[in-house]
Amino acid sequence: MNRTARIWEIDPWLKPYEYDLELRRRQYRRARERLLGVGGQSLAEFANGHLYFGFHRDADGWLYREWAPNARSLSLFGDFNGWNRESHQLTALGRGTWELRVPGPPPHGSKARLLIRTERETLERLPLYSRRVVQQADAPAFDAQIWLPETAFAWTDEGFYPSAPLFIYEAHIGMAGEEPCVATYAEFTEHMLPRIRRLGYNAVQLMAVMEHPYYASFGYQVTNFFAPSSRFGLPEDLKTLIDTAHRLGLAVLLDLIHSHAAPNETEGLARFDGTVWQFCHEGPLGSHPQWGTKLFNYAKPEVLHFLLSNLKYWLDEFHFDGFRFDGVTSMLYHSHGLGCDFDHYSKYFSPDTDTDAVAYLQLASALCREVKPGAILIAEDMSGMPGMCLPLENDGLGFDYRLGMGMPDFWIRALKTKRDENWEIGALWHEQVQRRPREKVVAYCESHDQALVGDQTMMFRMAGPEMYTHMNKAAHSPVIERAMALHKMIRLITCSCGDAYLNFMGNEFGHPEWIDFPRPGNGDSYHYARRQWSLVADLNLHYHELENFDREMLALARKHNWPAVPPVLLGLDEAAKTIVFSKAGLLFAFNFHPELDARICLKAPPRLPGSAWAECLHTNEPRFGGRHEAYPPFHPDGDMLTLAIDRRAATVLSLAKI
Repeated sequence: MNRTARIWEIDPWLKPYEYDLELRRRQYRRARERLLGVGGQSLAEFANGHLYFGFHRDADGWLYREWAPNARSLSLFGDFNGWNRESHQLTALGRGTWELRVPGPPPHGSKARLLIRTERETLERLPLYSRRVVQQADAPAFDAQIWLPETAFAWTDEGFYPSAPLFIYEAHIGMAGEEPCVATYAEFTEHMLPRIRRLGYNAVQLMAVMEHPYYASFGYQVTNFFAPSSRFGLPEDLKTLIDTAHRLGLAVLLDLIHSHAAPNETEGLARFDGTVWQFCHEGPLGSHPQWGTKLFNYAKPEVLHFLLSNLKYWLDEFHFDGFRFDGVTSMLYHSHGLGCDFDHYSKYFSPDTDTDAVAYLQLASALCREVKPGAILIAEDMSGMPGMCLPLENDGLGFDYRLGMGMPDFWIRALKTKRDENWEIGALWHEQVQRRPREKVVAYCESHDQALVGDQTMMFRMAGPEMYTHMNKAAHSPVIERAMALHKMIRLITCSCGDAYLNFMGNEFGHPEWIDFPRPGNGDSYHYARRQWSLVADLNLHYHELENFDREMLALARKHNWPAVPPVLLGLDEAAKTIVFSKAGLLFAFNFHPELDARICLKAPPRLPGSAWAECLHTNEPRFGGRHEAYPPFHPDGDMLTLAIDRRAATVLSLAKI
């Protein structure tokens, strides 16, 4: 890519918005200069809040620093002082910064809280930079722990670098076990990492790691931005997980929440020092109308310092390989994108656009490149903001990938509203290949979102109650046969058209039902907040055949590196429900028709002398639960190639010697 090209040279449709895009560039430059000064320190040197604030060892003992500009006095209390609220007073250093120095060995593991007195009220809070927060026994309240282990964690992952292309296994630590309880980092390390590697994925995206008080929020209402969730174990257990993943060749991405914060005041940062404006906007701008969460003021240098330090902390302290930024659309627009179709370029450059949030995302991507040049950055943006995945030099926001959120939305609409014989094949193809120029997309057909309570996994939506009675190989069912066929076809076309691919844990084998966390409405049950791995382990059931297909699909994708090049459409027949395209030296042919086999004649792509096209993968092979017998090599007649495709099936062909 030409690093000097302006974004409207890459996408000419943006030429009328040249002035707005120039403002974007200037806004980023001004935000950076406001933080660093002209010719001053780097972003990596600036983003060190976690090294200054919070608890730290000192030559003569230990110290604690806090930022609370509205406070008149601060005191720390906990196990270490018999919960005495007055004995450990902090000293004001100016500009809202406070410090406490204590001689003697640090009280590692001691529970602690902060008492903040303002002109009007006395508040109990947890330190902002707490690295471990634990729930009180038999109570919903939380305490910080002074976490200062004597020895540093012994990393063994020097030299690890993420491999490309990305095949991402999205996972939730707590529900990764089969038992009806909260699983742990250690259990995930022992049982899940080898499984993920064996399936052929090369990256793990971890949800719900940043501490959150409400388990059922899926980790999206964060209170403690520097604390890995204690539900799953110790911080060192998470480090062991990541270190082990790297030894297995797996990159680890953090599902990062910088789009909003939990409204909890005692545990979190909402009204930390008695003011809303310390971190968030006041008034309507400061609260999300649907989520009920608090919204950051990205124009404020202290907020940028907190958030950028948070990024560096997770990269440096835990060796994460990058982030999936959650809720980016909500950040980009004052309306949070609610009710907007984004059907015209003008909607990206209007008073609704939060230009401070745009600048923050640019600063965030720039910082990550400084701290870890190979960091992977994925944006959850459904609006299609131009330049999201272009470099800053090209007026972009600097991310690597946009999450292809339209794909699962398309699939769930298609399955909910139409029989597959009525699917619009042209619309299906369009959804798979639409891109902003030179921007990459993480393709996926279902994530955790599509299976939350009130919805169902894709397999369960297609199979319904027969999953309980007819997934046994001895029980023939047209419903199960259809569900399995479409499950494989949907995954194959989605994976083969993406620049990267994502799957939520268990969906690779057609996990049934839905996801529901323990809550009063379900009797605090963990029944749907777990993964039923025993289903895929039972060879009398069809689940392992779906997993076999997922594994072989990824093996073929890795072998031919097919996400590295775009697909080339060779034929699309709306009536016959067929699509044929080439990619990475392979031919892909899909027949979505529920009743009719297809015979397609098309101009063959170039081939070497002495070679012919032959099947290398078919969705309906017996090892994948089907009845297909491999056809002999497809010998072209001159420049033409004839393909025979079973109904509700797809085939992949490669060139073989004859």
